[in-house]
Amino acid sequence: MNGKRGYGDYQTPVYFAEKVCLYLKDYHHIEPSAVVEPTCGLGSFVQSSLLFDAEEYYGIEINPEYCKICKDKIKDSRVKIINSDFFDFSSKSLIKNNSQVLIIGNPPWITNSALSVINSDNLPVKTNFKGLKGIDAITGTSNFDICEYIILQLINEYKNTNTIITMLCKTSVARNVFKELKRNYIAFESFDMLEFNALKVFGINASACVLFIQLSDKNVLSGVCDVYDFENPSKVKSKFNFLNDQFYNNLHTTVENFDGQCCFEWRQGVKHDCSNIMELTLCDDVLQNGKKETVQIEKDIVFPLVKSSMFKKPVIHNFSKFVIVTQRKSREETGHLKYEVPKTWKYLNDNKELFKSRKSSIYNGAPLFSMFGVGSYSYSQYKVGVSGFYKQPLFSVLYSDDGKPVMTDDTSYFLCFDSFDMAYIAMLLLNSEKVQKFLTSIVFLDSKRPYTKKILKRIDFRKIVDCLSVDELKQTEKNLYLTGHVTGSMYYDFMSLIQIG
Repeated sequence: MNGKRGYGDYQTPVYFAEKVCLYLKDYHHIEPSAVVEPTCGLGSFVQSSLLFDAEEYYGIEINPEYCKICKDKIKDSRVKIINSDFFDFSSKSLIKNNSQVLIIGNPPWITNSALSVINSDNLPVKTNFKGLKGIDAITGTSNFDICEYIILQLINEYKNTNTIITMLCKTSVARNVFKELKRNYIAFESFDMLEFNALKVFGINASACVLFIQLSDKNVLSGVCDVYDFENPSKVKSKFNFLNDQFYNNLHTTVENFDGQCCFEWRQGVKHDCSNIMELTLCDDVLQNGKKETVQIEKDIVFPLVKSSMFKKPVIHNFSKFVIVTQRKSREETGHLKYEVPKTWKYLNDNKELFKSRKSSIYNGAPLFSMFGVGSYSYSQYKVGVSGFYKQPLFSVLYSDDGKPVMTDDTSYFLCFDSFDMAYIAMLLLNSEKVQKFLTSIVFLDSKRPYTKKILKRIDFRKIVDCLSVDELKQTEKNLYLTGHVTGSMYYDFMSLIQIG
Protein backbone atom coordinates (compact mmCIF):
# COMPACT_ATOMS: atom_id res chain seq x y z
CA MET A 1 0.00 0.00 0.00
CA ASN A 2 1.24 3.44 -0.96
CA GLY A 3 -0.21 6.75 0.18
CA LYS A 4 0.24 8.78 3.33
CA ARG A 5 -0.77 6.14 5.84
CA GLY A 6 1.58 3.61 4.25
CA TYR A 7 4.45 5.97 4.99
CA GLY A 8 3.27 7.02 8.47
CA ASP A 9 3.16 10.45 6.89
CA TYR A 10 2.56 13.63 8.94
CA GLN A 11 4.26 16.41 7.01
CA THR A 12 5.80 19.18 9.11
CA PRO A 13 4.36 22.64 8.41
CA VAL A 14 7.12 24.99 7.27
CA TYR A 15 6.32 27.48 10.02
CA PHE A 16 6.92 24.83 12.68
CA ALA A 17 10.14 23.58 11.06
CA GLU A 18 11.36 27.19 11.08
CA LYS A 19 10.54 27.51 14.80
CA VAL A 20 12.54 24.35 15.55
CA CYS A 21 15.55 25.61 13.60
CA LEU A 22 15.37 29.02 15.29
CA TYR A 23 15.24 27.28 18.67
CA LEU A 24 18.44 25.36 17.81
CA LYS A 25 20.14 28.55 16.69
CA ASP A 26 18.99 30.80 19.55
CA TYR A 27 19.18 28.37 22.49
CA HIS A 28 21.96 25.98 21.46
CA HIS A 29 23.90 28.34 19.16
CA ILE A 30 24.74 25.52 16.79
CA GLU A 31 26.68 26.13 13.57
CA PRO A 32 26.48 22.86 11.65
CA SER A 33 28.85 22.09 8.80
CA ALA A 34 26.36 19.57 7.39
CA VAL A 35 22.61 19.03 7.76
CA VAL A 36 20.82 15.75 7.07
CA GLU A 37 17.08 15.16 6.96
CA PRO A 38 16.83 11.34 6.78
CA THR A 39 13.11 11.15 5.86
CA CYS A 40 12.65 14.56 4.32
CA GLY A 41 9.14 14.28 2.85
CA LEU A 42 8.30 17.66 1.34
CA GLY A 43 11.57 19.09 2.65
CA SER A 44 10.33 21.46 5.36
CA PHE A 45 13.39 20.93 7.56
CA VAL A 46 15.85 21.04 4.65
CA GLN A 47 14.34 24.34 3.58
CA SER A 48 14.15 25.82 7.09
CA SER A 49 17.66 24.73 8.06
CA LEU A 50 19.16 26.89 5.32
CA LEU A 51 19.29 29.58 8.00
CA PHE A 52 22.33 27.74 9.45
CA ASP A 53 24.25 28.41 6.23
CA ALA A 54 25.87 24.97 6.36
CA GLU A 55 28.29 23.77 3.70
CA GLU A 56 26.20 20.78 2.66
CA TYR A 57 22.59 19.59 2.96
CA TYR A 58 21.15 16.14 2.31
CA GLY A 59 17.49 15.14 2.17
CA ILE A 60 16.70 11.44 1.86
CA GLU A 61 13.20 10.40 0.83
CA ILE A 62 11.60 7.13 -0.33
CA ASN A 63 8.70 8.79 -2.17
CA PRO A 64 9.80 9.92 -5.67
CA GLU A 65 6.94 12.42 -5.93
CA TYR A 66 8.11 14.13 -2.74
CA CYS A 67 11.67 14.17 -4.06
CA LYS A 68 10.55 16.01 -7.19
CA ILE A 69 8.62 18.56 -5.11
CA CYS A 70 11.69 19.15 -2.93
CA LYS A 71 13.98 19.67 -5.92
CA ASP A 72 11.52 22.07 -7.55
CA LYS A 73 11.02 24.02 -4.32
CA ILE A 74 14.57 24.27 -2.95
CA LYS A 75 16.91 25.90 -5.45
CA ASP A 76 20.26 25.78 -3.65
CA SER A 77 23.37 24.08 -5.03
CA ARG A 78 24.35 22.87 -1.54
CA VAL A 79 21.17 20.79 -1.24
CA LYS A 80 21.12 17.21 -2.49
CA ILE A 81 17.78 15.36 -2.51
CA ILE A 82 18.24 11.60 -2.71
CA ASN A 83 15.45 9.20 -3.62
CA SER A 84 16.24 6.24 -1.38
CA ASP A 85 14.87 4.14 1.46
CA PHE A 86 16.35 5.18 4.80
CA PHE A 87 16.58 1.53 5.83
CA ASP A 88 18.97 0.81 2.93
CA PHE A 89 21.04 3.97 3.12
CA SER A 90 23.94 5.46 5.09
CA SER A 91 23.89 9.24 5.21
CA LYS A 92 27.20 9.43 7.06
CA SER A 93 29.12 8.33 3.96
CA LEU A 94 27.88 11.39 2.04
CA ILE A 95 29.20 14.04 4.40
CA LYS A 96 32.45 15.76 3.44
CA ASN A 97 32.85 18.04 6.48
CA ASN A 98 31.71 16.25 9.63
CA SER A 99 33.01 18.78 12.16
CA GLN A 100 29.41 19.46 13.28
CA VAL A 101 26.61 17.38 11.83
CA LEU A 102 22.94 18.16 12.46
CA ILE A 103 20.42 15.35 11.86
CA ILE A 104 16.97 16.89 11.84
CA GLY A 105 13.52 15.78 10.82
CA ASN A 106 10.18 14.15 11.45
CA PRO A 107 10.30 10.35 10.92
CA PRO A 108 7.09 8.35 10.34
CA TRP A 109 4.75 8.17 13.35
CA ILE A 110 3.56 4.60 12.95
CA THR A 111 4.42 1.21 14.41
CA ASN A 112 5.95 -1.71 12.57
CA SER A 113 2.86 -3.86 13.23
CA ALA A 114 0.52 -1.16 11.87
CA LEU A 115 2.58 -0.97 8.68
CA SER A 116 2.49 -4.75 8.39
CA VAL A 117 -1.31 -4.79 8.74
CA ILE A 118 -1.70 -2.38 5.80
CA ASN A 119 0.94 -4.28 3.79
CA SER A 120 3.27 -1.31 3.52
CA ASP A 121 6.71 -1.95 2.07
CA ASN A 122 8.16 0.96 4.05
CA LEU A 123 9.52 -1.35 6.76
CA PRO A 124 12.93 -2.15 8.23
CA VAL A 125 14.29 -5.66 8.03
CA LYS A 126 12.74 -7.45 11.00
CA THR A 127 15.36 -7.80 13.71
CA ASN A 128 15.16 -8.00 17.48
CA PHE A 129 16.99 -4.68 17.67
CA LYS A 130 16.44 -4.16 21.40
CA GLY A 131 17.71 -7.60 22.38
CA LEU A 132 14.37 -8.73 23.82
CA LYS A 133 14.14 -12.25 25.18
CA GLY A 134 11.56 -15.03 25.20
CA ILE A 135 7.93 -14.19 24.67
CA ASP A 136 8.66 -10.44 24.63
CA ALA A 137 10.58 -10.94 21.38
CA ILE A 138 7.56 -12.39 19.56
CA THR A 139 4.58 -10.58 21.07
CA GLY A 140 3.45 -6.98 21.56
CA THR A 141 6.48 -5.98 23.62
CA SER A 142 8.60 -6.14 20.47
CA ASN A 143 6.21 -3.84 18.58
CA PHE A 144 7.92 -0.49 18.07
CA ASP A 145 7.50 2.85 16.37
CA ILE A 146 9.29 3.21 13.05
CA CYS A 147 10.27 6.67 14.29
CA GLU A 148 12.01 5.08 17.29
CA TYR A 149 13.79 2.57 15.07
CA ILE A 150 15.06 5.35 12.78
CA ILE A 151 16.35 7.49 15.65
CA LEU A 152 18.14 4.52 17.22
CA GLN A 153 19.67 3.61 13.86
CA LEU A 154 20.95 7.17 13.48
CA ILE A 155 22.39 7.10 16.98
CA ASN A 156 24.17 3.86 16.21
CA GLU A 157 25.54 5.30 12.97
CA TYR A 158 26.75 8.59 14.48
CA LYS A 159 27.76 7.47 17.99
CA ASN A 160 31.16 8.59 19.24
CA THR A 161 30.81 11.86 17.34
CA ASN A 162 29.54 15.27 18.41
CA THR A 163 26.50 14.98 16.12
CA ILE A 164 23.26 16.71 17.12
CA ILE A 165 20.04 14.80 16.50
CA THR A 166 16.79 16.79 16.60
CA MET A 167 13.58 14.93 15.80
CA LEU A 168 9.85 15.37 16.17
CA CYS A 169 8.38 12.30 17.82
CA LYS A 170 5.96 11.01 20.43
CA THR A 171 7.08 11.54 24.01
CA SER A 172 6.93 7.77 24.56
CA VAL A 173 9.42 7.31 21.70
CA ALA A 174 11.75 9.91 23.20
CA ARG A 175 11.73 8.12 26.56
CA ASN A 176 12.48 4.79 24.88
CA VAL A 177 15.41 6.38 23.05
CA PHE A 178 16.75 7.77 26.35
CA LYS A 179 16.47 4.32 27.89
CA GLU A 180 18.40 2.72 25.01
CA LEU A 181 21.15 5.35 25.23
CA LYS A 182 21.59 4.68 28.93
CA ARG A 183 21.19 0.93 28.61
CA ASN A 184 23.87 0.71 25.92
CA TYR A 185 26.21 3.30 27.49
CA ILE A 186 26.26 5.48 24.37
CA ALA A 187 28.01 8.78 25.08
CA PHE A 188 25.82 11.90 25.00
CA GLU A 189 26.18 15.34 26.57
CA SER A 190 22.54 16.31 26.74
CA PHE A 191 19.08 14.95 26.10
CA ASP A 192 16.12 17.36 26.11
CA MET A 193 12.43 17.00 25.31
CA LEU A 194 10.37 20.05 24.34
CA GLU A 195 6.69 19.19 24.44
CA PHE A 196 4.42 20.75 21.81
CA ASN A 197 0.75 20.62 20.82
CA ALA A 198 0.52 17.89 18.15
CA LEU A 199 -3.19 18.57 17.67
CA LYS A 200 -2.38 22.13 16.64
CA VAL A 201 0.63 21.24 14.46
CA PHE A 202 -0.47 17.93 12.90
CA GLY A 203 -4.14 17.61 13.76
CA ILE A 204 -3.55 14.42 15.78
CA ASN A 205 -4.19 13.75 19.44
CA ALA A 206 -0.80 12.54 20.67
CA SER A 207 1.72 13.53 23.30
CA ALA A 208 4.63 14.82 21.24
CA CYS A 209 7.94 16.60 21.58
CA VAL A 210 10.93 18.07 19.84
CA LEU A 211 13.74 15.72 20.84
CA PHE A 212 17.23 17.21 21.16
CA ILE A 213 20.23 14.89 21.60
CA GLN A 214 23.83 16.03 21.71
CA LEU A 215 25.98 12.98 21.12
CA SER A 216 29.60 13.07 22.24
CA ASP A 217 32.99 11.84 21.09
CA LYS A 218 34.06 11.79 24.74
CA ASN A 219 33.23 9.25 27.44
CA VAL A 220 30.28 11.13 28.97
CA LEU A 221 26.77 9.99 29.86
CA SER A 222 24.28 12.68 30.81
CA GLY A 223 22.41 11.99 34.03
CA VAL A 224 18.88 13.18 33.29
CA CYS A 225 16.46 14.23 30.61
CA ASP A 226 15.17 17.78 30.98
CA VAL A 227 11.60 18.36 29.81
CA TYR A 228 10.48 21.78 28.57
CA ASP A 229 7.47 23.38 26.96
CA PHE A 230 8.45 24.27 23.39
CA GLU A 231 6.69 27.61 23.78
CA ASN A 232 8.79 28.34 26.90
CA PRO A 233 12.13 26.57 26.35
CA SER A 234 14.03 28.54 28.98
CA LYS A 235 12.37 26.85 31.97
CA VAL A 236 12.63 23.16 32.91
CA LYS A 237 9.15 21.81 33.72
CA SER A 238 10.22 18.31 34.79
CA LYS A 239 13.05 15.78 34.68
CA PHE A 240 13.37 12.03 34.48
CA ASN A 241 16.13 9.45 34.68
CA PHE A 242 16.69 5.79 33.92
CA LEU A 243 18.62 3.97 36.65
CA ASN A 244 19.01 0.28 37.41
CA ASP A 245 16.75 -0.58 34.47
CA GLN A 246 13.90 1.59 35.82
CA PHE A 247 12.45 5.01 34.95
CA TYR A 248 12.13 7.68 37.63
CA ASN A 249 10.00 10.72 36.91
CA ASN A 250 10.50 13.76 39.15
CA LEU A 251 11.62 11.66 42.12
CA HIS A 252 12.16 14.19 44.91
CA THR A 253 13.35 13.63 48.46
CA THR A 254 9.84 14.56 49.69
CA VAL A 255 8.45 11.41 48.05
CA GLU A 256 8.77 8.14 49.94
CA ASN A 257 10.68 5.57 47.91
CA PHE A 258 8.65 2.36 47.81
CA ASP A 259 10.50 1.06 44.76
CA GLY A 260 11.42 -2.59 44.85
CA GLN A 261 9.81 -5.94 44.13
CA CYS A 262 6.15 -6.61 44.88
CA CYS A 263 5.66 -9.62 47.15
CA PHE A 264 2.35 -10.38 45.41
CA GLU A 265 1.97 -11.17 41.73
CA TRP A 266 0.10 -8.67 39.62
CA ARG A 267 -2.14 -10.31 37.06
CA GLN A 268 -3.81 -9.01 33.92
CA GLY A 269 -7.51 -9.54 33.17
CA VAL A 270 -9.10 -11.77 30.55
CA LYS A 271 -8.64 -11.19 26.81
CA HIS A 272 -11.12 -12.52 24.29
CA ASP A 273 -11.39 -9.91 21.47
CA CYS A 274 -15.06 -10.74 20.97
CA SER A 275 -16.90 -8.39 23.31
CA ASN A 276 -20.21 -8.42 21.41
CA ILE A 277 -20.58 -12.13 22.20
CA MET A 278 -18.55 -12.74 25.36
CA GLU A 279 -19.63 -9.70 27.37
CA LEU A 280 -23.20 -9.55 28.65
CA THR A 281 -25.23 -6.82 30.31
CA LEU A 282 -27.97 -7.46 32.87
CA CYS A 283 -31.11 -5.51 31.94
CA ASP A 284 -34.29 -6.13 33.95
CA ASP A 285 -32.98 -9.53 35.07
CA VAL A 286 -32.28 -10.52 31.44
CA LEU A 287 -28.81 -10.93 29.93
CA GLN A 288 -28.14 -9.15 26.64
CA ASN A 289 -25.04 -9.32 24.45
CA GLY A 290 -23.40 -6.47 22.58
CA LYS A 291 -25.78 -6.97 19.68
CA LYS A 292 -28.72 -6.30 22.02
CA GLU A 293 -29.83 -9.92 21.72
CA THR A 294 -31.32 -11.71 24.72
CA VAL A 295 -28.99 -14.50 25.81
CA GLN A 296 -30.41 -17.52 27.62
CA ILE A 297 -27.51 -19.69 28.72
CA GLU A 298 -26.29 -21.54 31.81
CA LYS A 299 -24.78 -19.34 34.51
CA ASP A 300 -22.00 -21.85 35.29
CA ILE A 301 -19.29 -20.05 33.27
CA VAL A 302 -20.76 -16.54 33.41
CA PHE A 303 -18.91 -14.27 35.85
CA PRO A 304 -19.18 -10.65 37.03
CA LEU A 305 -16.97 -8.32 34.99
CA VAL A 306 -15.25 -5.07 35.90
CA LYS A 307 -13.98 -3.25 32.83
CA SER A 308 -11.19 -0.70 33.04
CA SER A 309 -13.62 2.22 32.93
CA MET A 310 -15.54 0.88 35.96
CA PHE A 311 -12.87 1.41 38.62
CA LYS A 312 -14.68 4.32 40.24
CA LYS A 313 -15.26 3.06 43.81
CA PRO A 314 -12.81 1.61 46.38
CA VAL A 315 -15.04 -1.41 46.98
CA ILE A 316 -17.02 -2.97 44.11
CA HIS A 317 -19.38 -5.87 44.81
CA ASN A 318 -22.52 -5.21 42.72
CA PHE A 319 -22.44 -5.81 38.98
CA SER A 320 -24.45 -5.27 35.81
CA LYS A 321 -21.74 -6.47 33.43
CA PHE A 322 -20.76 -10.13 32.99
CA VAL A 323 -18.39 -12.20 30.88
CA ILE A 324 -18.39 -15.78 29.62
CA VAL A 325 -15.13 -17.50 30.61
CA THR A 326 -14.58 -20.60 28.52
CA GLN A 327 -11.37 -21.90 30.10
CA ARG A 328 -9.66 -22.37 33.46
CA LYS A 329 -6.26 -21.82 31.87
CA SER A 330 -4.89 -20.69 28.50
CA ARG A 331 -4.91 -23.24 25.70
CA GLU A 332 -7.20 -25.57 27.65
CA GLU A 333 -9.48 -27.66 25.42
CA THR A 334 -13.07 -26.40 25.33
CA GLY A 335 -14.92 -29.38 23.83
CA HIS A 336 -16.21 -30.48 27.23
CA LEU A 337 -18.44 -27.37 27.32
CA LYS A 338 -20.68 -29.08 24.74
CA TYR A 339 -21.84 -31.51 27.43
CA GLU A 340 -21.46 -29.37 30.58
CA VAL A 341 -23.17 -26.19 29.31
CA PRO A 342 -24.98 -27.13 26.06
CA LYS A 343 -26.94 -23.87 25.77
CA THR A 344 -23.73 -21.86 26.09
CA TRP A 345 -21.97 -24.15 23.60
CA LYS A 346 -24.78 -23.60 21.06
CA TYR A 347 -24.70 -19.84 21.64
CA LEU A 348 -20.93 -19.73 21.04
CA ASN A 349 -21.21 -21.91 17.93
CA ASP A 350 -23.98 -19.73 16.54
CA ASN A 351 -21.44 -16.90 16.61
CA LYS A 352 -18.42 -18.95 15.53
CA GLU A 353 -17.60 -16.69 12.57
CA LEU A 354 -16.97 -13.73 14.88
CA PHE A 355 -14.43 -15.78 16.82
CA LYS A 356 -12.75 -16.87 13.59
CA SER A 357 -12.38 -13.23 12.51
CA ARG A 358 -10.28 -12.27 15.55
CA LYS A 359 -7.05 -10.79 14.19
CA SER A 360 -4.57 -11.47 16.99
CA SER A 361 -2.07 -14.23 16.24
CA ILE A 362 -2.38 -15.55 19.80
CA TYR A 363 -5.55 -17.41 18.77
CA ASN A 364 -3.81 -19.28 15.94
CA GLY A 365 -3.98 -23.01 16.63
CA ALA A 366 -5.86 -22.46 19.89
CA PRO A 367 -9.01 -24.45 20.84
CA LEU A 368 -12.45 -23.17 19.91
CA PHE A 369 -13.57 -19.99 21.73
CA SER A 370 -10.18 -19.59 23.45
CA MET A 371 -9.33 -16.75 25.79
CA PHE A 372 -6.10 -15.50 27.26
CA GLY A 373 -5.24 -14.05 30.65
CA VAL A 374 -6.96 -16.95 32.41
CA GLY A 375 -5.57 -19.19 35.11
CA SER A 376 -6.32 -20.38 38.62
CA TYR A 377 -5.70 -16.81 39.79
CA SER A 378 -8.71 -15.65 37.72
CA TYR A 379 -10.98 -17.56 40.10
CA SER A 380 -9.72 -15.93 43.28
CA GLN A 381 -12.69 -14.75 45.35
CA TYR A 382 -11.10 -11.48 46.46
CA LYS A 383 -9.07 -9.19 44.24
CA VAL A 384 -7.61 -5.69 44.38
CA GLY A 385 -7.74 -4.23 40.88
CA VAL A 386 -6.83 -1.05 39.03
CA SER A 387 -7.37 0.39 35.58
CA GLY A 388 -4.27 0.78 33.46
CA PHE A 389 -5.67 3.94 31.85
CA TYR A 390 -6.54 6.36 34.65
CA LYS A 391 -4.09 9.16 35.35
CA GLN A 392 -5.10 9.10 39.01
CA PRO A 393 -5.25 5.41 39.93
CA LEU A 394 -8.01 4.15 42.20
CA PHE A 395 -7.37 0.67 43.55
CA SER A 396 -10.56 -1.26 44.26
CA VAL A 397 -11.48 -4.36 46.25
CA LEU A 398 -13.44 -6.68 43.94
CA TYR A 399 -15.75 -9.41 45.22
CA SER A 400 -19.24 -10.65 44.49
CA ASP A 401 -21.99 -10.98 47.09
CA ASP A 402 -22.86 -14.43 45.72
CA GLY A 403 -19.26 -15.62 46.07
CA LYS A 404 -18.57 -15.86 42.33
CA PRO A 405 -15.09 -14.77 41.25
CA VAL A 406 -14.96 -11.32 39.65
CA MET A 407 -13.18 -10.97 36.31
CA THR A 408 -11.51 -7.88 34.89
CA ASP A 409 -10.69 -7.00 31.29
CA ASP A 410 -7.19 -7.11 29.86
CA THR A 411 -6.58 -3.38 30.34
CA SER A 412 -6.84 -3.89 34.12
CA TYR A 413 -4.51 -5.47 36.67
CA PHE A 414 -5.16 -7.15 39.99
CA LEU A 415 -3.78 -8.93 43.05
CA CYS A 416 -5.41 -12.02 44.57
CA PHE A 417 -6.31 -12.54 48.24
CA ASP A 418 -7.96 -15.25 50.30
CA SER A 419 -9.94 -12.90 52.54
CA PHE A 420 -11.75 -9.59 52.28
CA ASP A 421 -9.76 -8.10 55.18
CA MET A 422 -6.38 -8.69 53.54
CA ALA A 423 -7.64 -7.32 50.22
CA TYR A 424 -9.06 -4.32 52.07
CA ILE A 425 -5.75 -3.51 53.76
CA ALA A 426 -3.90 -3.78 50.43
CA MET A 427 -6.44 -1.43 48.83
CA LEU A 428 -5.98 1.16 51.59
CA LEU A 429 -2.19 0.99 51.35
CA LEU A 430 -2.25 1.47 47.59
CA ASN A 431 -4.69 4.38 47.81
CA SER A 432 -2.77 6.09 50.64
CA GLU A 433 -1.37 9.55 49.95
CA LYS A 434 2.26 8.43 50.27
CA VAL A 435 1.91 5.53 47.84
CA GLN A 436 -0.04 7.66 45.37
CA LYS A 437 2.74 10.26 45.41
CA PHE A 438 5.32 7.54 44.89
CA LEU A 439 3.41 6.21 41.90
CA THR A 440 3.41 9.63 40.23
CA SER A 441 7.21 9.59 40.52
CA ILE A 442 7.59 6.41 38.44
CA VAL A 443 4.89 6.81 35.76
CA PHE A 444 4.48 9.13 32.80
CA LEU A 445 0.93 10.40 32.70
CA ASP A 446 1.09 11.23 28.99
CA SER A 447 1.34 7.50 28.23
CA LYS A 448 -1.76 5.87 26.77
CA ARG A 449 -1.65 3.35 29.61
CA PRO A 450 0.34 4.87 32.51
CA TYR A 451 -0.13 1.89 34.82
CA THR A 452 1.19 -1.40 33.49
CA LYS A 453 2.20 -4.65 35.10
CA LYS A 454 5.82 -3.57 34.85
CA ILE A 455 5.07 -0.42 36.87
CA LEU A 456 2.90 -2.16 39.46
CA LYS A 457 5.50 -4.86 40.07
CA ARG A 458 7.77 -2.14 41.47
CA ILE A 459 5.47 -1.45 44.46
CA ASP A 460 7.21 -2.94 47.51
CA PHE A 461 4.60 -3.62 50.20
CA ARG A 462 7.29 -4.43 52.75
CA LYS A 463 8.69 -0.91 52.42
CA ILE A 464 5.18 0.53 52.59
CA VAL A 465 4.19 -1.14 55.87
CA ASP A 466 7.47 0.02 57.42
CA CYS A 467 6.40 3.59 56.68
CA LEU A 468 2.60 3.71 57.10
CA SER A 469 0.78 3.50 60.41
CA VAL A 470 -2.71 2.16 61.04
CA ASP A 471 -3.81 5.75 61.73
CA GLU A 472 -2.78 6.68 58.20
CA LEU A 473 -4.87 3.79 56.87
CA LYS A 474 -7.83 5.07 58.86
CA GLN A 475 -7.29 8.50 57.31
CA THR A 476 -7.27 6.89 53.86
CA GLU A 477 -10.62 5.28 54.72
CA LYS A 478 -12.01 8.72 55.51
CA ASN A 479 -10.57 10.18 52.30
CA LEU A 480 -12.33 7.42 50.35
CA TYR A 481 -15.60 7.95 52.26
CA LEU A 482 -15.51 4.41 53.65
CA THR A 483 -17.08 3.32 56.91
CA GLY A 484 -14.35 2.51 59.44
CA HIS A 485 -13.37 -1.13 59.08
CA VAL A 486 -9.59 -1.32 59.41
CA THR A 487 -8.14 -2.34 62.79
CA GLY A 488 -4.68 -2.72 64.21
CA SER A 489 -5.01 -6.50 64.32
CA MET A 490 -6.00 -6.61 60.64
CA TYR A 491 -2.93 -4.56 59.77
CA TYR A 492 -0.73 -6.86 61.86
CA ASP A 493 -2.17 -9.89 60.03
CA PHE A 494 -1.32 -8.24 56.71
CA MET A 495 2.23 -7.55 57.86
CA SER A 496 2.56 -11.20 58.83
CA LEU A 497 1.17 -12.24 55.44
CA ILE A 498 3.73 -10.30 53.43
CA GLN A 499 6.60 -11.57 55.55
CA ILE A 500 5.51 -15.11 54.75
CA GLY A 501 4.85 -14.35 51.07
